Amino acid sequence: MAILKSVALKLGALLLGAGLVAGSAAAAEITGAGATFPYPLYSKWAESYKAKTGTGLNYQAIGSGGGVKQIKAKTVTFGATDNPLKKDALAAAGLVQFPTVMGGIVPIVNLKGIGPNKMVLDGPTLADIYAGKIKTWNDPAIAKLNPGLGLPSTAIATVWRSDASGTNFNFTYYLSQVSPSFKSSIGSGNSVKWPGGIGAKGNDGVAATVKQTANSIGFVEYAYAKQNSVAFTKMVNAAGNVVSPDVSAFTAAAASADWSKAVGFYLILANQPGAQAWPMTAATFILVEARPKDPAATAEALKFFDWAYSSGDAAAKTLDYVPMPASVKASVRATWLRDITAGDNNAPLYKPAS
Repeated sequence: MAILKSVALKLGALLLGAGLVAGSAAAAEITGAGATFPYPLYSKWAESYKAKTGTGLNYQAIGSGGGVKQIKAKTVTFGATDNPLKKDALAAAGLVQFPTVMGGIVPIVNLKGIGPNKMVLDGPTLADIYAGKIKTWNDPAIAKLNPGLGLPSTAIATVWRSDASGTNFNFTYYLSQVSPSFKSSIGSGNSVKWPGGIGAKGNDGVAATVKQTANSIGFVEYAYAKQNSVAFTKMVNAAGNVVSPDVSAFTAAAASADWSKAVGFYLILANQPGAQAWPMTAATFILVEARPKDPAATAEALKFFDWAYSSGDAAAKTLDYVPMPASVKASVRATWLRDITAGDNNAPLYKPAS
């Protein structure tokens, strides 16, 4: 948590010297809101971009649901979500969507004597834990996956997202894929009705709550687990193999993604095939207006993400995110030229540098 706070403070410092976009020569500030999943990376990108260009980023990590709501209300220049909108929803809202990076969602636990990468879980067992069917840590289903681990008989405290969350969507989507009973009783969505447990706001809130709550389990984007020094688990993937969460496992899952057939870049990466694929891999997305009310502000936002595509991959990898393939970046840039327009002649708003 301390690392994330320091990142937030650094980002806040960047914003003090930045002016608002107002169609003038003043220093620009790009405004966005939404997913907490990519926040560590967007903060790192923002710091580098500010140093290079003088343009600041004011990004509020309020959750995917809030990001979608704010871009629809046109109160920010871009919204961010881990739960992509389908073609009809994009058209109805007058929005264009594109992915930025991919990453992994990991279970995290607070159990005495059990460190990172020691416990193994599979999808059905994880689903039964969150459905309230498995109530203690020494349940036979968990013990079978962890022979010799010395599991306590204590009750399991589940921690989940209290805000409308794309991380929650991807987590529950995966559990619904591997557990018919979870799908019918709880289902998937940005928000679902959990049978019990503790709600926390944001990936950082879930990580902090698990860290403070003995015998608890939660789920967060991988960077939050590492930065908050909480124990994460291994998982059994779709191929039946036990895999550890790391950039190679996320990359293995991403390799199976067919973005060429993803209309509006709508693609869910849960439970991908592949011997080493991490089962809870997800992409995160940006939403902008197709006909922006403030063309200058949207152009600045696209310029930022264009720079991130060209110069931000190294930063993504240091935080264990997976950059988008070159072919997807090219497709996104073509989409900007075609679908984001301004003026009476519907001219392309922004022409990518690459």
